[in-house]
Amino acid sequence: MTPDQLRAFAAQLLSQVETMGKTVETMGRTVETMGKKINRDQTVIEKLTHEIAQLKRLKFAKRSEQMNPQQASLLDDLIDTDIAAIEAELQALQIAPATTEKKQKPKRTALPAEFPRTLIHHEPDNTHCPCGCALKRIGEDVSEKLDYTPGVFTVERHVRGKWICDDCETLIQAPVPAQVIDKGIPTAGLLAHVMIAKFADHLPLYRQESIFGRAGLSIPRSTLAQWVGVTGVQLQPLVDALRDVVIGQQVVHADETPVQMLAPGTKKTHRSYVWAYATSQFCETAAVVYDFSPSRAGEHARNFLQGWKGKLVCDDFGGYKASFELGVTEIGCMAHARRKFFELHATNKSQLAEQALRYIQLLYEIESEVRDLESELRRRIRQEKAAPVMDRLHAWMIAQRDLVPEGSAISRAFDYSLKRWAALSRYLNDGAVPIDNNWAEVRHEVA
Repeated sequence: MTPDQLRAFAAQLLSQVETMGKTVETMGRTVETMGKKINRDQTVIEKLTHEIAQLKRLKFAKRSEQMNPQQASLLDDLIDTDIAAIEAELQALQIAPATTEKKQKPKRTALPAEFPRTLIHHEPDNTHCPCGCALKRIGEDVSEKLDYTPGVFTVERHVRGKWICDDCETLIQAPVPAQVIDKGIPTAGLLAHVMIAKFADHLPLYRQESIFGRAGLSIPRSTLAQWVGVTGVQLQPLVDALRDVVIGQQVVHADETPVQMLAPGTKKTHRSYVWAYATSQFCETAAVVYDFSPSRAGEHARNFLQGWKGKLVCDDFGGYKASFELGVTEIGCMAHARRKFFELHATNKSQLAEQALRYIQLLYEIESEVRDLESELRRRIRQEKAAPVMDRLHAWMIAQRDLVPEGSAISRAFDYSLKRWAALSRYLNDGAVPIDNNWAEVRHEVA
């Protein structure tokens, strides 16, 4: 080849090399873009797989808790109960008007004659008139109250003798004993049974109505609802005293759970909440107060706590944030942090989640050792044994967080704990503070 041909061939080769270099560079950028897309797709797939697994578990649990048509009528009881409670409060606030006309009293169905009767006599302490003469018994007033002991209905027959002085015609009679519901048939024992059956044993009023019917008693559900409402009003001073006991403690648990409430007149339900406020498991006084609210707004917690500035054990619900800004100290719940990793391990056997669970298990084993100890000794053992485990767990979470894909389920589990680490760690420095909020959540399950 001539020199000119060689130069032309070399130029051609250089041009091909340059073209191939640009092609390789373009392909490299394409591979990088595809790699990022694959990572994003894998993150989305992992997220959706985790959510599907959770939804399957929730769907199975929900199926066993679906309401039947009779259970839907439970919400009707709440209206009658609330109406009775409001009427009782209004009656207590109103001044009794002067009676101008005697109203005809409705006739009450007599209590079944086959029920055992207990005679209770009420007689004056002194059967002598102030004028000095002996009183003579001229008659009696009789009223009957329905009582209940487990498995047995009985009737209390109250007999109030009438005593009169023949000389000055003074009539003396023992006063009517105080009752929860004035002029009503239920005793305090029967009211306690209805309240406990409804709220502690979850036995709705329509079922209690059927139970009473089989015993020969016709007590409409509306009457039972009125009893519940009036009893609630009468118990309010006890609730207020119990609240004072709870917020008188330095450590308080708080937890809220949703309930379905029937909107009057619409036949539709909306989500309301029952809040549980409880003393700590380490407190000598075991007390819990339940507070109903129509929503989950944080103002309801602030209204209950008012000026209290202790240590609040709770989950990460945003409604508590305003209370923290007002001086309440947040105590995190390790059980909630653990639950994030447990769900991951239960759905896809995540090895990172399993390692986190092993760390947290060590913390709970230490808690088992110190549960029954004095507060100061509990704090010292936590500092000696639990604090190093928390330090290792924190360092491990930070290191692993940088390695997992952004937006993945495991990254969210890490973020939940890392963002709340200060609140989760505060139990180490105070022996009166628990590691989690399970104490309040158990109180809710019992209720």
